[in-house]
Order: sequence, then structure tokens, then C-alpha cells
Amino acid sequence: MSDLDFLTQLPLKKTRRARRVRVFILLLEIILVMGLMIAWISSSAIRQNKSLWVLFFYCFPSEFLISFVPHEPVILFFSKYYSALTVAAVSLAGTILAEALDYSTIKMIEEFKLLSKAQKSALVDRLVKAFGRRPYLALWIAAFLPVPFYPFRFLTVMTNLPLAGYLAVIITARFPKFLILALVGSVLKIPDSVIVGFFLVMILAAYLPNVRFYKNRKKAKANSREAPAAIKPCPDSQETLADSKPGL
Repeated sequence: MSDLDFLTQLPLKKTRRARRVRVFILLLEIILVMGLMIAWISSSAIRQNKSLWVLFFYCFPSEFLISFVPHEPVILFFSKYYSALTVAAVSLAGTILAEALDYSTIKMIEEFKLLSKAQKSALVDRLVKAFGRRPYLALWIAAFLPVPFYPFRFLTVMTNLPLAGYLAVIITARFPKFLILALVGSVLKIPDSVIVGFFLVMILAAYLPNVRFYKNRKKAKANSREAPAAIKPCPDSQETLADSKPGL
């Protein structure tokens, strides 16, 4: 192999090695988040623990990609035992790290062309264009209001917003939101049973629309498959038409 061939292959090798490292880091991140989520759900001792470390690590399953569990009820729980400012600050610190992982993970997904099919969709194309007109304003409103935030994580990467700008929006929107929640929790001292009920209601509110969407999508696919079969003439009708034709 000539020196020129070696030089042309070297960047490719570096790229492959860098990809392997990023994939390995991504897998570690996913394992960490899934482990934290399983530990939180399966252990009543952890759920009832009042350590601020529990609040910090809870931010990962509650803010990672398509969030598994809601964040707000846990803030209300911890605000009964700590100052509102402390709860908001700890929640923000965990959220910043979780959102940085989200950004790098979605970048990795986009790099491996796993979003290419979604990006070709007419609906997604319209959403990306609409989001691109006022991306930071749309991000801030979505991060502050109690609405599903995960679509905006993907839109951020699809529109090539920088990580620094994305995290700046997260800080300026999430901190006042967390502080307001913590102040409400510290003043009202909401009973644990009410917080658990709020937790379950938020999970149902987040996942029921997704279940309905997939059911409607499955039904639409079934209807689209049945339509060609209904239009296609049966063999008996074709033979009848052939017999009814006059001879030449």
C-alpha cells in the first residue's frame, strides 16, 4: 500500500474509532439511566429516602430522552424537607447533566441516520420548519410549561442548535419552574398520598395519548391494506365479463 493510500485511510480509521468510543459511552449512559429508573421503581426505601442525592439522580430517568417518570411530584415531596431554593438548585444541576446526555445521544442517533426516516415525513418537516423560525422561544415555553418536552429535544438536534444555547434555555426556563414548584410544596406541605396520586395521573396523562396514537396508526394501516383488496375484482366476476363479451 502506498503512502497516499495510508494517508487517505487514516482519517477513516480515526472516525471509526471515535464512533466506537461514542457508542460505548452512549451504552453506559443508557445502562446508568435504566439502572436508576429500575432502582427507583423497585425500592420503596429509595422512594421514601429524603437524601438530596436521591433527588439529584432522579433527574436522569425523569429527563432522559422520552422521560420515563414525571419530575414534578418528586420536587413537591422534597420541598417539604428542604428549602425551596435548595430543591430547585439540586433539581437544576441534575437536569442540566441529563439534558446534556440527551443532546449527545440524539446527535449520535442522527449521525447513524436513525432519524432519516422520520425526517422524510411531511409532518416532521413542517414541525422542523415551524420550530426553526423561533427555536429558542419555543424551547423556553416548552421547558417551562407542564407539557411533554421530548419532541423538542429531537427538534433541537434536527435544527442544529448548539449545545450551549440549548442548555442556556434549559437553565433559564427550568430553574423558575422548579423554584415555583418547590415554593408550592414548602408552603402547602402536600400529603404523600396526594403526591403519589399526582404521580400516577401524570404518568397516565403522558402515556395514554401515545397508546391512542399507536392504536389509530395501526387501524389506519389495516384499513389501507383492506382498501386495495376491496377494489381488486374477484376472478369469478372477470370470467363472467369474459363470457358476456360478444364473439368476434
